[in-house]
Formats: sequence, structure tokens, C-alpha cells
Amino acid sequence: MSSNENSIFKSLDWFTLLLYLVMTIYGAISIYAAKYNFEETSLFSFDTYSGKQFCWIILSLCLGFSLLLIDRRFYEAYAYPIYGGMMILLFLTIFIAPNVKGSHSWIVLGPVSLQPAEFAKFATALALAKLFSTYGFSLNSTKNIAIAVGMILLPIMLIILQNETGSALVYTIFIFVLYREGLTGLVLFAGLSAIVIFVVALKYSTIPFMGITVGEFCVFIILMVIIVGMLFIYCSSHFAARNVALGYLGSGALAVGAHFLGFDIHGYLFFFPVIIISLIYLAWEFIRINNSRILTTIGFAIAGLCLLFTVNFAFNKVLKPHQQMRIKVALAIEDDVKGQGYNVNQSKIAIGSGGLWGKGFLNGTQTKFGYVPEQHTDFIYCTIGEEQGFAGSVAVLALFVTLILRIITIAERQHTAFARVYAYCVASILIFHLSINVGMVLGLCPVIGIPLPFFSYGGSSLWGFTTLLFILLRIDASRSQYGVW
Repeated sequence: MSSNENSIFKSLDWFTLLLYLVMTIYGAISIYAAKYNFEETSLFSFDTYSGKQFCWIILSLCLGFSLLLIDRRFYEAYAYPIYGGMMILLFLTIFIAPNVKGSHSWIVLGPVSLQPAEFAKFATALALAKLFSTYGFSLNSTKNIAIAVGMILLPIMLIILQNETGSALVYTIFIFVLYREGLTGLVLFAGLSAIVIFVVALKYSTIPFMGITVGEFCVFIILMVIIVGMLFIYCSSHFAARNVALGYLGSGALAVGAHFLGFDIHGYLFFFPVIIISLIYLAWEFIRINNSRILTTIGFAIAGLCLLFTVNFAFNKVLKPHQQMRIKVALAIEDDVKGQGYNVNQSKIAIGSGGLWGKGFLNGTQTKFGYVPEQHTDFIYCTIGEEQGFAGSVAVLALFVTLILRIITIAERQHTAFARVYAYCVASILIFHLSINVGMVLGLCPVIGIPLPFFSYGGSSLWGFTTLLFILLRIDASRSQYGVW
């Protein structure tokens, strides 16, 4: 082994590698518990899912070791070709992949099936890191923002064409990386507001109030609060914020008075004129003081109104019936314990029955009798909750939090934009998978088929996360070449 390779392994972040090993072995043992029956007693038998997972772990370690031997400059130099090649593969997958439960996302190579979407994550992360390391690149220009967003949207669109919406959603988390690198927080606020509007409008879409629904009523109030808040905080226009707030309060008082006098107030006939008048006033205020942020506030309000009236269309026309039902179950709009809500309901029963310390290894009744489908893949967390209880569930979360915090620490000690951005991409992907997977197992999020990293059964998932992590370890091991330790 050369002196350069010796220095790499000497400076390798062994704590992160140890966490990786602990989590993968913990995951394989959990898979064994999830698929255990009284006739199968071997943890390492290739006839069992756990034995196959251990095989994937060994191959992943070989893959990871190989990635460590590659010069870190290779990843930066060939980031764009790797990204381009993965995008071509994603495109070809649409046509060459067989139909698996309505999805064309798995490429069959003899006895092995691989999902390119899992490997496109590290390719997209490398491409973003390369983009941000370009000399003079910043997110201060619309052109650069468009390039970065386009680089994220391309794999999303290709994966959606494969009918694999859950995997496509993972790539939206890269927006946090852009925020870390200078993107205005207004974009994150807009995304959060859009989610709130969608959820509120949908959640209360069947309850009538003032000629509209309670959901629409709440969204109108939320938009009013957002307008006033943006004027006060974002625009620093206290005068305009005060006038708009007084206008809203005065209009509300008149509406309440008219109601007590016996007049019927229709929601649309009240809220629309009030908000439109306030926006006309803000347009005049913009002309008067030439504050461009007021114009942004107006655009924000108009976008919010447009979103409100597209919620039903998007839900009923864009989403498929099974996706609609999953969202309804997650928002408690409908109970479908025998259909789309069956997995989540059984998962919550399994976790709840575990109590504080659990039922013990291989003693989970929900697990043994197969009440939770896909318990060794997307719902592996409920096996841990049932057999190891609250303590085991918290231990798994603690492992993930420790790993994510460690990766963020690695990101902050880098001396190049390429290394820093790539590290934050890895951390963001892990945060998304952890949050969504645990959320759907607990019934807090719709079921969208997101695996739990290093725990869920599957070679593509494990190889994808191994590639993400070990490329980061290789880049970090060479950081001394680009600055002071």
C-alpha cells in the first residue's frame, strides 16, 4: 500500500465508519427478527432475508473500500459525467424496466434487481457540489438559481416518469443545501406555506362555513396573517403593515356586526374584496416608496390564492386513487384500516404494544404473525418498536442523530465548497429518509415507500447509501491537502 493510501486511512473518520457498521449490522438483525419464523433459526443463511442482507453488507464494505482507494479529485473532476450518465440511465429505465406494482424503476440483471434512483442521489449530490465549487458561482443571480434548481428537478421528473413518486420526493431535500449556500430563506418559507395551505385546505375541505369550507376560511386568514407579517418583518414597512392590519380587523368587525344583524356574509364575497383591496393598496405603496420587497409580498399573496384554488384539482386529478387515500388516512380525513390505512394501523399497534422495554428479541406477536406487510423493508422500524420498545426506538433515532450531526461536523470542517456542499447533501438525504420513514410508520406522514437507511432490507438502498457515505469519507480524508487541519 502506498504512503498516500496509508495517509488516507490514517485520516479516515473512523467514528463515522463505526456508526455505519453498527447501523448496518443492527439493521440486518432487525430484518432477521422481522422475517423470523419458528422453522428458520439461522441468522446467516442465504435462504433468509437477514442472510441475504449480510451478503449485501459484505459487498457494500467491498464497494466502500474501493471508493476509498479512488483519488478524491476523481469525484470532483468527473462529477458532471457521472451525473449525466445517471440521468441517461434513469431515462432508459423508464423503457427497459419491467412493471413492478405499477412502477418501472427496477433494472433486472439476472438474479439481482437494482434501482437507479438510489444511485442517482450521490450523482446529483456530486453535480451540485461541483456546480457550487465553480469559480465565482453564487446564488445571488437568477441564472445560477435556475441552473441549481434545474439540476435537482431533472432526476425528479425522470423518476416520476418511472411512476416512483416516493423516491422522487427525496430530491426536494436538496433545497436545504441551496439555503445553506446562500439561497434566500423566503424560498423555504414559501415551501412551508404551500404545504400548510395544501394540508389545511384539504383537511377541512368537507366542512361548510360562510358559504365556503372551513379549510378555505382558514387559508384566507393564514394569507392575511402572512401578508401583514411579511410587511412588518420582511419589508420593514411598519406603516403599511399597520394600515393593512387595521383594514383586515375593521373589515372583520363589520362582517361580524352584519352577521348579528341578520345579513348572510358569503366567504368569497368577503375575503376576495378585502384581500384584493389590500393588494391594490400595497401596489400603490410600492410605487410610492419603491420597496421591491412589497412587490414580492404581493406576488406571494397572489400565489397563495392561486394555490388555494388548485388544491382540489391537484388532489383529485393529479394524484392517483391510492395516493389520495394514503393522504386522507395520514390527515385522518378517512379511516381505511382494511385498505390503504392497514399497514399504518398495524404498525402503530405493533409499536404501541412494545411499551417501554419491548416484548423481547423474536417475541413480537405482530411480527411473528405477519400483521404488518413489508415489515422487513419500509416498516422495519415497527419491528424495533415492538420487540425493543420505546428504549430501542430511541436508540435507533439516537444513532441516526449522531451520524447526521457527525456529517454536519465533517461538512463544517471542509476547506472547499465542493466537499462542504457534498457533505450537506448527504446529511440532507439522511434527514429526509429518517423523517419520512419514521413519520409514515407512526402515521404522521402518508405512506410513500421510503426505506430507513442502513436498516431496511435491500441491496440497492444499502449500496446507494454506502456510496453516498464512503465518497464523503474519502473526500474528508484528503481535507488536509486543501487547508490547515
